[in-house]
Amino acid sequence: MGKQKKTRKYPTMKRMLSLGDQRLKEKDRLKPKKKEKKDPSVLKEREIPQHPTCLFFQYNTQLAELDLVQSMMDCLYAKCIPCITDYIMPEIEKLEQKYQVTLRITKDPRFEGLPCTHKGTYADDCLVQRVTQHKCYIVATVDWNLKRRIPKVPGVHDYGAPRF
Repeated sequence: MGKQKKTRKYPTMKRMLSLGDQRLKEKDRLKPKKKEKKDPSVLKEREIPQHPTCLFFQYNTQLAELDLVQSMMDCLYAKCIPCITDYIMPEIEKLEQKYQVTLRITKDPRFEGLPCTHKGTYADDCLVQRVTQHKCYIVATVDWNLKRRIPKVPGVHDYGAPRF
């Protein structure tokens, strides 16, 4: 396909009315005024709505903290027992600085510890293996690799909240 020509052909140009033509009205004869270019160095004033003070730390402090186990039961409409395998606890303890809140939550006595019989496996592989054997689990994670692997196991669901 050829490139379109940008210049007009001669007959088209010949038929255009010039600004001095008698057939044009007085107001149409004037050349259109060019818009003034705005100075880019001048700051623009915009009206931005003020954020409420309760959202100072990117979350609403007026909502208060929700109990994890109770919230799970409210969300799923069933009795929930949160479980953690033996391989996950050392991984969380290794990343103590980053996951301090997670470590504190997992040490809650309402969380059940699941012993692992196999040796030398990653925590992700451990979870996927346990879930494929017993399909009664709902996996909650923020790890995107694990979130991709869980739906491939038939009958197992992923329970999670979006990151804000």
